[in-house]
Amino acid sequence: MKTAIVLSLLTLAWMPVRVAAQHAALTPQDSAFHALNRLAYGPRPGDVPRVAADGVMPWIDRQLAPERIDDDRLAERERQFQILAYGRADLAAMYTEEQRERRERKLAAAADTMADPAASPIAQRGRRLAGEFADLAIVRAALSERQLYEVMVDFWTNHFNVYVAKGADRFLTPDYIEHTIRPRAMGKFEDLLIATARSPAMLFYLDNWESVAPGSVPPAALRVRARPFFGRRPGLFDPMHDPARQDSVRRRALERMPKGINENYARELLELHTLGVDGGYTQQDVIDVARIFTGWSIERPQQAGDFQFHDWAHDRSEKHVLGVRFEGGHDMDEGIRLLKLLANHPATMHHVSRKLCERFVNDDPPDGCVDDAVAAWRRSNGDIREVLRAIFHGPDFWAVENVRAKVKTPLEFVVSAARAVLAQPDTSPRLAQVVARLGEPLYLHVAPDGYPEREAAWVNSGALLDRMNAAVALAAGKLQGITVALDSIVSVGDAEQLIGVVNEKILGGAMSENTKQVLRRQLAGINDPTQARALVVGLAIGGPEFQRQ
Repeated sequence: MKTAIVLSLLTLAWMPVRVAAQHAALTPQDSAFHALNRLAYGPRPGDVPRVAADGVMPWIDRQLAPERIDDDRLAERERQFQILAYGRADLAAMYTEEQRERRERKLAAAADTMADPAASPIAQRGRRLAGEFADLAIVRAALSERQLYEVMVDFWTNHFNVYVAKGADRFLTPDYIEHTIRPRAMGKFEDLLIATARSPAMLFYLDNWESVAPGSVPPAALRVRARPFFGRRPGLFDPMHDPARQDSVRRRALERMPKGINENYARELLELHTLGVDGGYTQQDVIDVARIFTGWSIERPQQAGDFQFHDWAHDRSEKHVLGVRFEGGHDMDEGIRLLKLLANHPATMHHVSRKLCERFVNDDPPDGCVDDAVAAWRRSNGDIREVLRAIFHGPDFWAVENVRAKVKTPLEFVVSAARAVLAQPDTSPRLAQVVARLGEPLYLHVAPDGYPEREAAWVNSGALLDRMNAAVALAAGKLQGITVALDSIVSVGDAEQLIGVVNEKILGGAMSENTKQVLRRQLAGINDPTQARALVVGLAIGGPEFQRQ
């Protein structure tokens, strides 16, 4: 099979799929398929008829209360991931050890020696766990019964993006996802906003940990402790006993200290996390927000990198943000006050509600969807569940023009493909590497805006070819990191039987006539029924109908 040729033929069905959905009312089966594609990572075999029979709206209401959904199967799989057994202090120790070894290797190279310190067991374990964490996200998305919850974890992970490869965020990010994002993914937006602002991972990523009021000096930088000189008791020949030497050390310490405010977090807080780029703030607002967050910092990695407020670094003078006066003389409390103000600001309600409608309804969401979400936000004081409920119960979510109107991200594609054939992901990083090759390496988006939601970011000939290759490999049982057993999904049969069953069970009846013709041509001459089945499943998953949700 020439994959590129098949892909070019299948892409001819791309536009007809979008148009066809606009000319038919949704049946109960269609409604169930639509809900499972948007609120979940796609249906598993049997999900659509079950949800249709039980009622789509009751299923949605259950998804809005994930704590009531039994998820023992996922909990059993989670126990296989060692990363969950380590706290931030454990990961910090591994990171510190790895950094020490890196310095030793640099020193050895600078000395032009053959010395190359081998990685210690602690550092090796840290690197292995770092690769494991991304795969954990895929396993959760694929296996959890709390599908909407996992979708919202991904949504907030992108909304409050942190780049895991930046220095200390290599050990801070797992704790950030586990203890900042996940517990609050379906709670109050205000609580989530405050938690992310206090998160060491966010403070480090956007450099706020080193933002200080101009002229601030930490008490420790003014002190120089006498230390033993090669094991001897300090004396006249100890360099630290020399006042001139002490002054030199103190001067160098002060030179390394941050000299003023850093606006990075303040700017992204206003532009991305809350108000939006058109939220009505000014550059002076950004500056004063940065001043409010001076002193919000973290411990050193050797001390586990916990959140710390440094009162010595805080700007205690008066500020004004969005026309609101923040009188002088306050400490960390004014940052909390500002976050609450931003969380309940009309511009924030509109900005975040629009992003939610973009995720669940359409890349260009209707004004009515955003208005319904904002109204629910006001009524519930930012209760994320109620905002989502308003979206899912609104007419725009069910409008036929919004069905199959969105394209899956690489994560959504890989997970939905796995769910479509009841595949079992393992605990290695290999499936996460597939998602990365398709363009979405988890937790590795460098910019603070997170991975995009819109179709234009993911649809091009190269990306579609990569997805087709991954789908064909999956169906053939050749995709690493995942186990597939098609026998329980699709029985072998002749070409028309195979196409009909795959269309019903995997595509929800959306297969276009163009796709059927392509599949018939590809099956011609294939006598092995097992090979034919794998080919039909692979081409269906790699084709344009499956890419849409």
